[in-house]
Amino acid sequence: MIATNNLCLKYVGVSFYYIGRSLTTVFNVIFSYIILGQLTSLKAISSCLLIIGGFLLGVDQEDVAGTLSVIGVIYGVAASIFVSLNAIYTQRTLPSVGDSIAQLTLYNNINALVLFLPIMFFTGDISEVFYFHYLSSIRFWTLMTLSGIFGFLMSYVTGWQIQVTSPLTHNISGTAKAAAQTVIAVVWWQEMKPLLWWISNAVVLGGSAAYTVTKRKEMIDKYETNKSKLSNNTEQEAVLLGFSDEEETL
Repeated sequence: MIATNNLCLKYVGVSFYYIGRSLTTVFNVIFSYIILGQLTSLKAISSCLLIIGGFLLGVDQEDVAGTLSVIGVIYGVAASIFVSLNAIYTQRTLPSVGDSIAQLTLYNNINALVLFLPIMFFTGDISEVFYFHYLSSIRFWTLMTLSGIFGFLMSYVTGWQIQVTSPLTHNISGTAKAAAQTVIAVVWWQEMKPLLWWISNAVVLGGSAAYTVTKRKEMIDKYETNKSKLSNNTEQEAVLLGFSDEEETL
């Protein structure tokens, strides 16, 4: 997830990063069905189709502008897949560590260390480290340390959010964050984007919002149904207990 996110940003601009990563909600629906067996309503699927439409329009507009990076889009789609899987498996594995976010975050960082060291060795990146120009720079190591601290805090907060809400809520909030990043990036770099490019962003955000509203309504309906069933069961138990008391009295 970390690798594909960074590789996506390597090949595409920050402003297009939102579009490149916009399929997270779609993959969340797919993997929720495959892994958790959760079904999705037609309304929610329609919202996902809207998101896919916005994604395709955004890719088309980047192509028209001559700034499309196919490998960047591929890494963006891969990042969406891994972000969805990370959210789902975080929720599934939390009980195994006693619902401890700190412990799970520690294990994730250890896993990343074990996985990335062999990759760095085989790609020759380890030898590049020794010849890095800023290796002895205090400013560089200060920024790296701050980056590590913020990365750990992000992992902790991400796990915490998934724990108290759901993988879906985490992915939706991530989409909203990415939308804000897009606007900031365009303003910061003073980029000029065509109308259809902005429409593609709006379509993705609108599809995500529609999906959120649909799932929220479904959750409320499910809660009310379960509440009604529980109330009926309680009343039936009370009636049965009443009959039992009358029989004992007789």
